[in-house]
Amino acid sequence: MQPMIKSGLEYVTDKEEKKPKIKILILSNHAFMFYKFRKEFIECLVRQGWSVYFSVPYGDKVEQLKALGIDLINTPIDRRGMNPITDFKLLLHYYRIINKIKPHVVLTYTIKPNTYGGLLCRLKNIPYIANVTGLGSAINSAGIIKKLILLLYRMSLNKASCVFFQNQMNMRFFLDNRIITANSRLIPGSGVNLTYHCLEEYPTDETIKFLFIGRIMKEKGIEEYSEAAKIIKAKYPYTEFNIIGFCEEDYEEELRKLQDRNIVKYHGLQDDAHSFIKSCHAIILPSYHEGMANVLLEAASSGRPVIASNIPGCKETFDDGISGFGIEIKNIDDLVNKLEIFIALPYTQKKQMGLAGRAKMEREFNRQIVIDSYMGEIGKIIKGESHYSRSLGSS
Repeated sequence: MQPMIKSGLEYVTDKEEKKPKIKILILSNHAFMFYKFRKEFIECLVRQGWSVYFSVPYGDKVEQLKALGIDLINTPIDRRGMNPITDFKLLLHYYRIINKIKPHVVLTYTIKPNTYGGLLCRLKNIPYIANVTGLGSAINSAGIIKKLILLLYRMSLNKASCVFFQNQMNMRFFLDNRIITANSRLIPGSGVNLTYHCLEEYPTDETIKFLFIGRIMKEKGIEEYSEAAKIIKAKYPYTEFNIIGFCEEDYEEELRKLQDRNIVKYHGLQDDAHSFIKSCHAIILPSYHEGMANVLLEAASSGRPVIASNIPGCKETFDDGISGFGIEIKNIDDLVNKLEIFIALPYTQKKQMGLAGRAKMEREFNRQIVIDSYMGEIGKIIKGESHYSRSLGSS
């Protein structure tokens, strides 16, 4: 069980301060992901006695979120599209929510909540904290869409109380492009729950099992993973390539065909990915871009080596040659080469790589670090003390 978080803000109560109950509004685009990676943070907010409102598209984990003691507001969001009419409706929806709730602090995550929510908070002079979870494909490409997004970011984040970044490259990009001038901080992604993703015994199976976890889409490297599986399975029949995730792009039929040929095992979206991590020998993520890859944190925390793209958001999660291997982006040959190197390692060395990964997670990626960072920034806003920073306990 996750230990209770002791908060330095627990003394901020309505009775003692004789102030209206603090209202926290969260804007995000995915209920399932938020619950999975930020449940402990929500629990911490609720324990303060604050009213927590969560604007998000309804989906998996909505009932579990409600059970945490927060108010949910169904907010449809086209996460990948840029339809002006749809986005204007989202802007109006946020405007109505903010006007009705009158929050003391607004927390935003991902591009559209960050930009549209941030813009409204700036106009209405409401303190807000943004989290840049990644640059996204539009910013990583060229064209008018990129210019529009950068303009929206400049307009929305310029007056943020704090902007959190999940990797150094994203933070440097925003600074170099003069998108932010306000307070900004680097945090270790969403961190990892070291208790839930505990160190597991390394598997002794003769079949070497690899695992891909993520949204099934081109930019997550699913094509490179599948092609590498074909090559490796032909040379090393005692290997197994597993895939977990929902198809955000049209790959389901192809994955079924590969499964029929015994090249991959596609498990669809799974509520409990930890059991799959536990049974695998290594996790693979040939992603094109990341904010901070949570699946790599979870795998490393469980004592599993990481084989992932040598890009910001992935490379921070492992030490190359010690707890994992970096691979060149979009390079199937390099992925195959690293897989062959890993397969050839003695059992004891594979296990040691996993242990090194666990130690790294304990040092650098404890989820408590993220909770402490948020509660410290919220504390500054509520108390108006720039020096406010107290330990919130350990997990």
